[in-house]
This record gives sequence, C-alpha cells and structure tokens, in this order.
Amino acid sequence: MINHKRRKRLLKLLAEHQSATVPELVEWLNASPATVRRDISWLAARSLLTRTRGGAANLEQKKRAYPLTSETFQHNIQCHAERKRAIARYAASMCSEGETIIINGGTSTFMMAEFLVDQHLKILTNSFLMAERLLTSSENEIIVPGGQVYREQNVILSPFDNDITQHHYAAKMFMSAYGLSLLGLMEADPLLIQAEKRLISQAEELIVLADSSKFAKKAGLILCGLNRVSCVITDTHASESAVQLLEQHGVKVVTVEPEPVPAMISPASFSSAFDYQLTDLYQEISH
Repeated sequence: MINHKRRKRLLKLLAEHQSATVPELVEWLNASPATVRRDISWLAARSLLTRTRGGAANLEQKKRAYPLTSETFQHNIQCHAERKRAIARYAASMCSEGETIIINGGTSTFMMAEFLVDQHLKILTNSFLMAERLLTSSENEIIVPGGQVYREQNVILSPFDNDITQHHYAAKMFMSAYGLSLLGLMEADPLLIQAEKRLISQAEELIVLADSSKFAKKAGLILCGLNRVSCVITDTHASESAVQLLEQHGVKVVTVEPEPVPAMISPASFSSAFDYQLTDLYQEISH
C-alpha cells in the first residue's frame, strides 16, 4: 500500500476506534512496525493525530491547527441533521441517470453525497467537501470552478466573471440557503452572492433544500426571488401557512419526514481522516 493511502487508512481506523496500539495498526494495515511508527510520526508532525505511549489516538477537530472544515460548518451540519438527511435523500431521488446537475455549498446539499454514490451524473459544485466526497466514493463526473477555497463557507469561489461555470448548463440546481421568505432566498454572507447567482443562471430548474428552521431566518441579502424557484423540499415541521404561501407563489413544496442519522455517518463523526483526504485532494488540484 502506498504511503498516502496507508496514512488515510490509519486515520480512518483512529476515527473508528479513537485510539490504537502499534501492534493493532500493524495487523489492520498489513504493514511493518517500523512503517507504522514512521506514519504515526509523519501524521503527528502535521497535527493529524496524537501520539500515545505505544500507539496513536484520534485528534479532535477543535485541536487541529488548520482544519479545512470550519467550526461553523461542523455546527450547522449537526443542527436538525435528521431533517436535512431526509431532505437530501429526496433531492437525490430527483436526479436522472446521466444528467448534468449543479449543487451549491451547504450542509443540506452536502448530505446529498451519501445518496449519489451509485449514480452516474455530471456534477458541477463549488463545495470542496462535496467534490472530495464524490470523487472518492462514486463514479460521478465532478467539475469544480477554479478559485480560492474559503474554509468558513466550505466553498470554492472565483473572483472572475468568466469562470468555468459559464460553460456548463444543468437541468437542475440543488441549493441550500440561509433563509427563505416571501422575498425569496435569503443569504447572510455577501461573499457568496455573486458566485451563487452565476450558478443559478446556468440551471433550468432551481430546487431549494430548506429544513423548516429556514422559514424563521431573516437576512439582509436577497439571492433571488421566489419566481426563480421551481421546488422547495422541506420537512414535516414546516407550518401549513408557510407551505401554502409558497404554493400560492407558484412554488412546488415537498415535505418529508425526518429520519435518523446512522452513527457511522453522523455529522459529529467528521474526523482528522476527512480533513487529511481534503488536504491531499487540495494538493492534487493545486499542483
């Protein structure tokens, strides 16, 4: 097993078991004790694990010096996770084999990745996390725009108007948003507005993934009006009045029952292994 794959595997094992001895890692990785110790030293030097007496331990997200997944994203993906997962599952079911879709950066849209692994789609996304997940777990064709990776928003943003997105047309765009009101989709971060508008302009249908808490959120920036939204997927906690108002404005509304998030893919289980994969992918893209 080559170095980077073995080290990824080591970190995944620590994420699952929290800690391990050198003999355990030798058995699991089918590597020599000397190789395992070198890997532990290499990863510890990069703050990706903690060395222990006779082995290594998983490193908590908050202790990592430069995590690619921000604390804000980690917090948001755990909020109403059961609702978001059900919404993401339904959104993924709307995709047809072979079609081109756009997925923006967001916690609800990121959860779609789990349900897209067996699809064969062309996916344009500005979500660095989404791109990593699908590149390593699926056969979908993944397209990402050039630009800078913003950790706080977990998106890739280009400062140029003529970036790669203008050359791709999609049947559907799946979008998360900060809030949803009669004024339209609301956004709190001005950094996202221009990039998101470019993505929206390249899709025929705009499908919004909005758990019911989004109906109560207000922000100072309007991303687009309701007339641009084809469908809103929300959960059964959404009030009847909110659903009716959207429908009165010509928006199709789908409500889904929240579903449990399995422990093995719990949002809280994001680990150093995940960030290490992202670091590795970013290095490949950058070079």
